[in-house]
Amino acid sequence: MPRVLVAPSILAADFSDLATEIHRAEAAGADWLHLDIMDGHFVDNISFGPAMVAAVRKHTRLPLDVHLMIEHPDHYLPRFVEAGANSITVHVEPESKHDVEKTLHAIRDAGCGAGLTLNPATPFAAIEPYLDRIDLLLIMTVHPGFGGQAFRPEMMEKVSRAKAWRDDRGAKLDLEVDGGINAETAKLSVESGANVLVAGTSIFRAPDYREAVQSLRGEPKK
Repeated sequence: MPRVLVAPSILAADFSDLATEIHRAEAAGADWLHLDIMDGHFVDNISFGPAMVAAVRKHTRLPLDVHLMIEHPDHYLPRFVEAGANSITVHVEPESKHDVEKTLHAIRDAGCGAGLTLNPATPFAAIEPYLDRIDLLLIMTVHPGFGGQAFRPEMMEKVSRAKAWRDDRGAKLDLEVDGGINAETAKLSVESGANVLVAGTSIFRAPDYREAVQSLRGEPKK
């Protein structure tokens, strides 16, 4: 089982004091920082773009895990690469309006980790043809677009299937979950096979970020 990584979601941070939030998350033991890019079309919300990724990059050396919840991610890809993304995840759904295979290839060619994700309503079969071409599979445990939603435990079936695929082949594939992740749902996710936990409000709304990160990993308080 790969080491469990925690990726605080910047979307839940205090934007008025972003540098402090980044430093606090890093000091708390975060492994990655997760950045949700929303365009108001693919999802019904607007978050931020490459400029925010570049701003975060200035304040940390942690890997930046960029999730493009946008239409035409292939068109915008170079901007996020230039901004400092370490891994870039795109959607498999046709509503994202791109050639999935070509986009994954372009991400790899740019020197970034290639990720693919699917919404709760999208069957696991939609991503199976691409599993051997990605570094990260993101299983959404809520419908993407807004933070603070309730975790959907039925999505663990997809995580378990991805784990079985990874184990059968001895593949190096990170399995990431995002949406409603707290100490309880993190435990369920890890037991199902996830090794990357994206968490927003459970970290950035916690009184102690370090304790929040430790609780997600199932570690005792120090």
